[in-house]
Amino acid sequence: MTVNTSGPIQRATTRTESSVDINKLRVLIAEHLEVDVRHVTDDAHLNRDLGADWLDRLELIILVEEIAGVEITDDEADQIEVVHDLTCYINKRPD
Repeated sequence: MTVNTSGPIQRATTRTESSVDINKLRVLIAEHLEVDVRHVTDDAHLNRDLGADWLDRLELIILVEEIAGVEITDDEADQIEVVHDLTCYINKRPD
C-alpha cells in the first residue's frame, strides 16, 4: 500500500510536551484496520466506516496510548467514535 502523507503536517500536543503527527496517526489507524488511508477522515466512524470491531478499537486505543504518551480510561475510550474524537482527545490532554 502506498501512502501519501504530503500536505500540511498537523500535530497534536500531549501532556508530555511531545507532539503526534496527525497524518502518521491516520496511517497507523489505516494500517491497523487494513483500510485505505484516504478513508481515515475526521468524520470516519471507527465501527461503521472503518470496520473496527471491539477488539480492533481496544488494540487501536492501546497503540495510541503508546505513541502519544497518554492514558485513555475505559469510559473515555467508549466515547471515542470517530477519528476526530481521537485526535481531539490527544489535543485536549492537560500539560
